[in-house]
Amino acid sequence: MICDYDPTWPAMFEQERTRLHSTLGSVVITIEHVGSTAVPGLAAKPIIDLLVGVRDLTEARSRCIEPLQGLGYTYLAHYESWLSDEMLFRKGMPGPWTHHVHMMELSSPRWEEFVLIRDYLRRHPEIAAAYANLKRALALVFDDDIAGFRNAKRPFLQAVLAKARAG
Repeated sequence: MICDYDPTWPAMFEQERTRLHSTLGSVVITIEHVGSTAVPGLAAKPIIDLLVGVRDLTEARSRCIEPLQGLGYTYLAHYESWLSDEMLFRKGMPGPWTHHVHMMELSSPRWEEFVLIRDYLRRHPEIAAAYANLKRALALVFDDDIAGFRNAKRPFLQAVLAKARAG
């Protein structure tokens, strides 16, 4: 479900960032708000994406899973079969998801991709609007097929990433 932009999303991010910093402590270097809810005015699935930077993913695997479960997160270990340099957590299951934590080292190429795409969309509201229209159309076609939805929007995001890298 794609919703109009909600101006409370940044505050929801800040609240969760504070919780994560308090719970995970020195394991965390930085936490960024990424994804569509991080772009003012952009329609999105109402899920706050938090990009959590850690010094060492191996250390994070041993120290972060249990504390995050205490905050209501579910660790999705099976995602590491295709995202080997990322740990993914979801909050809100088995109901609607409210938050995603993407935990990785800052040296991960995905870290840069998340930030570059977010920043490009923030600077180019016309591209963000086109992206919102695309997501709304794809949501109608793919409904609950999350993988299909993600794969269908990938070419658009790859083009945005290329533009962001070009300057």
